[in-house]
Amino acid sequence: MFNQDNSKEQQQYWSQRYLENQTGWDIGAPSTPIKQYIDQLENKNLKILIPGAGNSYEAEYLFKQGFKHVSVLDISNEPLDAFRIRVPDFPLNQTIQGDFFTHKGNYDLILEQTFFCSFPPTKYNRQRYATKMCDLLNNNGKLVGLWFNFPLTGDMDKRPFGGDKEEYSNYFDPFFKIICFEDCYNSMESRMGSELFGIFQK
Repeated sequence: MFNQDNSKEQQQYWSQRYLENQTGWDIGAPSTPIKQYIDQLENKNLKILIPGAGNSYEAEYLFKQGFKHVSVLDISNEPLDAFRIRVPDFPLNQTIQGDFFTHKGNYDLILEQTFFCSFPPTKYNRQRYATKMCDLLNNNGKLVGLWFNFPLTGDMDKRPFGGDKEEYSNYFDPFFKIICFEDCYNSMESRMGSELFGIFQK
């Protein structure tokens, strides 16, 4: 298990995963729950961040729907390079290689898609995630996305890492109003019954 505070170590780990095509989380398209959430957004001027963006299918979809203030952030440059080739009109300065925990910015909306589950599931990491999400959001901004709903095994190396609604809520409660946090009804087939869809407002 790598040290969560060691950005260089994390960068090397995730770059190697992409280089070796060990990307089982990548579904090759925007996930249905997030796509349907995007489809009901009316304000195309929202400032949006997708951390741990990987191949950034949600960002590509947002951009093609007319959302121009979308930033993608990943610790590894490999998926960002692939994204820049796939979506050549996307602004280069909105594809950011860096560590989420040191990233600076202010956003109206942050989309969560297999990012939270990538961190070793220590209390420290999960509290740090919730705190940083709050820091990055504008007042009344929203954290929206999917969290895996299955028990932790005690294995601190095998991703994705799960948890349950009660545990997650304990991390988010100090920072957010929970608008919605329920079993996801429109997950992809292979994840049906194992995801929670959440909307958290700062």
